[in-house]
Amino acid sequence: MRSRLAGWAFLVPLVAYLAVCYAYPLFTNVDLSIRGYTVRSFVSGGAPLVGFANYATVFGDPTFRTALLNTVLFTVISLFFQYTIGLAAALFFARGFRLSATLRALFLVPWLLPLIVSASTWAWLLNSESGLVNAALKVVGLGPVNWLTSPEWSLVSVTIANIWIGIPFNLVVLYSGLQNISRDVYEASALDGASGWQTFWHVTFPLLRPVSAITLLLGLVYTLKVFDVIWIMTKGGPSGSSTTLATWSYELGFGNVLPRFGPSAAVGNVLILIAVVAGLLYIRVQRRQELS
Repeated sequence: MRSRLAGWAFLVPLVAYLAVCYAYPLFTNVDLSIRGYTVRSFVSGGAPLVGFANYATVFGDPTFRTALLNTVLFTVISLFFQYTIGLAAALFFARGFRLSATLRALFLVPWLLPLIVSASTWAWLLNSESGLVNAALKVVGLGPVNWLTSPEWSLVSVTIANIWIGIPFNLVVLYSGLQNISRDVYEASALDGASGWQTFWHVTFPLLRPVSAITLLLGLVYTLKVFDVIWIMTKGGPSGSSTTLATWSYELGFGNVLPRFGPSAAVGNVLILIAVVAGLLYIRVQRRQELS
């Protein structure tokens, strides 16, 4: 009985934390999305139940298609380059050389900086009038680019900034995964006459697959909810060209004179649903790999 009570005693803080910090906010957000909240009813309560009317409003809004497409492009491109560059850097540092630890520490700087600092720095670098990027383009004889104020370049700009921020995370996790691969496997492949590319493709990459899967999953969840980088750099503009579901949710709830809490919560729940589906797919893939 004592051991059981001790087990429950250790479990209670975790359950309380999950209930307060995850279950209650999720329940509240679902409640917001199915009621017709106004500023008055949000404070005093008593908002009428409207069912899925807020979701119908969101799905019928032309901004939803733009925000969804931008979210997909922003997420997929960010994950691809973050993972690819992070993996290349991890393979480079895994070789071991002088100053390797120092350079790895420097690579962590974008990850350690507050996002408001990183976003503000990139906004300054990409400024059309006084940015260093346009200054560099001028040196090589190219014209300036309106990185943050042009509909053609705004999404590209925030994506570049997000890729830069996410590379260190991929580097750290993938580098740790590479350290867990036995040297004997590489020695065996060398004895079989495998080239460097063959060793990577048939040995390193398959053995790194479990680590890669969790890295991409965590990156997906993080990238879906990126808000501050986009809001600081472009505020989702111009003309909604860099609006994602995360920024649109904020804009609906807090960016207007008359907040639309219901549709804002509905957009947030769409993001949660996408993340949950990705998590379930990850679990299914992992189970298949374990069974095989």
